[in-house]
Amino acid sequence: MDRNERRTLQRVADYQFGAGAGGALFPADGELAVYRTSSGRPQQVVADDGRLVTYGVDGRFTLGVAGARRLRTALDSSAYRVVVGDESEPYVREGRNTFAKFVQQADPAVRPGDEVLVEHAGGDLLAVGRAELAGADMADFDTGMAVFVRHGVTG
Repeated sequence: MDRNERRTLQRVADYQFGAGAGGALFPADGELAVYRTSSGRPQQVVADDGRLVTYGVDGRFTLGVAGARRLRTALDSSAYRVVVGDESEPYVREGRNTFAKFVQQADPAVRPGDEVLVEHAGGDLLAVGRAELAGADMADFDTGMAVFVRHGVTG
């Protein structure tokens, strides 16, 4: 990956997740592999620790578990986070969706469609996925899916 492409990916991450996200996901000194579509557009970015992101045709990233781990270090402790308790932890780890009645707290700035990190109240990363409800509504609703989980974090 050349320097200009790395900067472009960093800008997209900063726009989507906030300042500092691009540097955390795609550090200047990190070795990254970029898998492209047949037209040459970047589609997946992979590092030694796994898939960081998939670059969608809508211009937004969907997170991989490795990317979520990197973002946790760069973002505020509540940014793009949905926190659940013990009841749903094993299910979310397996990759099952997160339901609103189990959400203990959520970043109020989260909008439906945003990529989020699902964490246990103890601080462990459980999964990554797409918010189906606004963050302010997740903790208030008693029914419905809060997060469509793409990947659970086992172990």
